[in-house]
Amino acid sequence: MKAVILLSILSLAFALPARADGNFEPPVPVRTTSPVFPYTLRNAGVSGVVLVNCLIDDQGNVQDMKVEKTSNEEFVQPAITALKKWKFKPAQRDGNRVPIRVSIPIRFSIED
Repeated sequence: MKAVILLSILSLAFALPARADGNFEPPVPVRTTSPVFPYTLRNAGVSGVVLVNCLIDDQGNVQDMKVEKTSNEEFVQPAITALKKWKFKPAQRDGNRVPIRVSIPIRFSIED
């Protein structure tokens, strides 16, 4: 059993502004860390997700995290702790690094 992280490209797409000229590049994760699956939930066979809205700054750091939704409050702190360690290739507009807000789902899944 382990925690599975999924960075949903769909979630990023909805968070990104539309660009008609195509000179926008979304942030790309270059380092991710798996969250610690809470022992009690893992033993109980409980899976879930935490949707975190955050700012990816112009250096690719994750900042200003806010939980949008969670299936179980016990998943929140491990998700936030893991996201603090993530690093992104920053978003770019017209060749310049720009900060952007995105929503990232952190999934906790029991696998056999």
